[in-house]
Amino acid sequence: MSKGVTVNIRAGYRHWVIDKPWLVLGLLTVLTAWAISFIPKTTLDASADSLLLQGDPSLADFRDVSERYGAAEFLLLTWQPETELLSDESLIPLAAMTEELRALPGVLSVVTALDVPLVESPRKSLSDVLGDKPLPTLSDPATDRSLAIEELKNSVIYSELLVSKDGALSAVQVNLEPFSAYDDALRIREDLRGFQVERRLTDAEQAQLQEAELAVKTASAKAMEQRTVLVASVRKIAEQYRQHADIFVGGVPMIASDMVAFVRSDLVVFGAAIVGVMMLVLAVVFQRARWVAIPVVTCIVTVAVVLGILAAIDWRMTVISSNFVAVLLIISLSIAIHLVVRYREIHKDNPDMPDADRIEAAMAAMAVPCLYTGLTTIVAFLSLLVSRIQPVIDFGSMMTLGILLALIFAFTVVPAMMRVWPAGKPMVHAADQKPFTRHFARWVDERGGLIVTATIALAVAVAAGVSQLKVENRFIDYFKETTEIYQGMELLDAELGGTIGFDITLSAPEELDLFGDLGLGNVDTDLSADDFADDDPFLEDDPFAASSDGNISASDDDLFASDGDIFAEGDLFADDDLFDDSANVKDAKDAGFTPSYWFSLQGRQEIAAVQDYLQSRTEVGKVMSLDTLFSTVEVLFNGPLGSVELALVQRSMPADIADLLQEPYFDAERNEARISLRVKETSKTLRRDAFLQQVKDDLINQLGIEDDRITMSGMLVLYNNVLQSLFASQIMTLGAVFGVILVMFYLLFRSLSLALLALAPNLLAAGLVLGIMGLANIPLDIMTITIAAIVVGMGVDNCIHYVHRFKREFAIDKSYTAAMHRCHLSIGRAMYYTTLTVVIGFSMLILSNFKPSTYFGALTAVAMIAAVLGALLLLPRLIVVLKPLGPDADHAVS
Repeated sequence: MSKGVTVNIRAGYRHWVIDKPWLVLGLLTVLTAWAISFIPKTTLDASADSLLLQGDPSLADFRDVSERYGAAEFLLLTWQPETELLSDESLIPLAAMTEELRALPGVLSVVTALDVPLVESPRKSLSDVLGDKPLPTLSDPATDRSLAIEELKNSVIYSELLVSKDGALSAVQVNLEPFSAYDDALRIREDLRGFQVERRLTDAEQAQLQEAELAVKTASAKAMEQRTVLVASVRKIAEQYRQHADIFVGGVPMIASDMVAFVRSDLVVFGAAIVGVMMLVLAVVFQRARWVAIPVVTCIVTVAVVLGILAAIDWRMTVISSNFVAVLLIISLSIAIHLVVRYREIHKDNPDMPDADRIEAAMAAMAVPCLYTGLTTIVAFLSLLVSRIQPVIDFGSMMTLGILLALIFAFTVVPAMMRVWPAGKPMVHAADQKPFTRHFARWVDERGGLIVTATIALAVAVAAGVSQLKVENRFIDYFKETTEIYQGMELLDAELGGTIGFDITLSAPEELDLFGDLGLGNVDTDLSADDFADDDPFLEDDPFAASSDGNISASDDDLFASDGDIFAEGDLFADDDLFDDSANVKDAKDAGFTPSYWFSLQGRQEIAAVQDYLQSRTEVGKVMSLDTLFSTVEVLFNGPLGSVELALVQRSMPADIADLLQEPYFDAERNEARISLRVKETSKTLRRDAFLQQVKDDLINQLGIEDDRITMSGMLVLYNNVLQSLFASQIMTLGAVFGVILVMFYLLFRSLSLALLALAPNLLAAGLVLGIMGLANIPLDIMTITIAAIVVGMGVDNCIHYVHRFKREFAIDKSYTAAMHRCHLSIGRAMYYTTLTVVIGFSMLILSNFKPSTYFGALTAVAMIAAVLGALLLLPRLIVVLKPLGPDADHAVS
């Protein structure tokens, strides 16, 4: 920029900002009031869609499976009475609570142990199940409860799903009504996004995509609001019945609702606490109300205006991007303190200079370093935009907007308030005469070798810590053990089969001879009992077994008897039955029914092998599949099923049984089977990526299932994809970010060696925080990934300010040691004050019940300490030793 342009900008700035402070403050007051009017409209979005990876193929699989198999969102309530689970003292209030839950708006259905059909209380036959008479439930007075509790504890269907294995705990599943408007808008949006990947959208399609994006946002907000109200209503009802049983509420909708509640509480409570602590620290440091009010007002105006803009354009915060408020407080406070400290230095050195000139000189001296710190910090946060996770992208974008506004407001609010607030006499107190930063300068002089040695040792520890860094995510770890959500999830995992959904769908092999598998071969003859001889598993005493002469046995209790024959006239297996004696292969095909592979011996064995394998994994809770149906029918049948019986099961199950045990796990149109399971969120051995890869490998290599027949989906898969993308897109792009910052350092300092030296403390600070996370077993996930960008942004600021001031001080006498001491007593104090204020303020977040907020506060404090120590110890030591600005005039040796 030419000197003339610089002079003109400075003159304009003096005229419009410094000489017209009341106009500036008046305009800013109007702007702030406008922004504050919109802040109540600020919304937090914690929907699953907001935390998923854009363009993830697994997302399409997840939605496809959910739509085809009717998977709905649900809440789970645990019911653990002090009395016996099936006593009147337990069942009567449980029934009353269930009815209240069913009456809630937004509830589709409620499933409890009271409602499910019982087939072993006492034992029912297959004809009982297939007959017209409804099966008994616990609600029936005649039901034998002693038999019922044994069935519920041991049933392949109900055990660890509705009742714990010890019979002391039951679950209440509240199925929620879907939001059709949201689902429809989401489907349109995802279809158009898919087209966008393959080709350029037409103008009409682009407009349709924008409409769909808006429709999804609107419907999502409405859905989130209704879900929050519903969760609160469920909790209110549960609270009324806690005198009868211990009750915990769980489920994904509750997790989302609680995360929003925790974040909103932290924003209000800890936001106010941080500002209050900052004011206290500034009062201790500066000991004048003027220097407390000006930085704090600057911070408040910046945050208020940014929040107002976001609310006005309906740019929603998430549990991740909401952290921008705290980070913006840091950045705006840092800029304001640097301006204040510089002004105080000029005031002390030039007490007779007109105040307007002092303000102008201070602003001019800090303009370039503040501009570059802002730009480099923006670069650090722009690294988040390469993520395909919308909340992370939003965090980077919001920080970019916030930093730009923080620069503008710092250079308008601070000078304007300085002008209207009488300066008074320059105040000199003990902190100015003997600032703590002089100790850092002395250590650089006297203990330079120790600093370098400690840095090397720290680098080794950092490398060890980073090597242990895990990319993992356990929602239960977001909450403290004392919270209801933690205790509820822990109980669900331990007693009721897990919390996180995971689906495996298997397509049937392409070439099948299902009629051959049934013993029909390719012959075109009528069927008889002999046709099933090879495959029929019937035992001699089985009620369906054939006698030695080939006729069906007709014992008194035979299911084929006239009073209970399931093949009797008019029943499910009547004249149109595929396997009627008069049927043949051609007739079966002409009838339009082809037995599925999954209802053959081979298919059943494959499903059973997969289910047995999954149940052997310690991370896996409840597993449900067609094998659950087959096992139940075998109990009723009193023996193993052969191919014919399996085919009959496919075609002839009553609607209520099919809806419960067949339709959720079998897609006839695609000839596909689904294995649905829950993963234990509390499992200490759960490593999502390793678990998913191991399951896929074992299905292929141990069970012999072809890769292209296997599809894995569910929230477990989606969140794992998010985590793996985070590691690839963020940690791996840090190198590129440091490369860009190195270029900016070079443009600012006009020295490659100085730019490299300034980069070193930043590398160490970023590595230190990541290393501490690794050593402390804090996983890298969607909540902690932004810490890396924050560390880089904070560290860069300190180094720019220090090096920029060092060049000016070195030019005075060409003495590295003297310049270093002067920098520590001037710009070093601003860095120290900023760090002290932020560290104490953000330490308040450690008290939060939401662990991501705790981690954020603690790691931000560590990052700030690491950044300032690097800038005040390592950086000056490297400069003094390596002398990047040329020879030392007095040949001082440190």
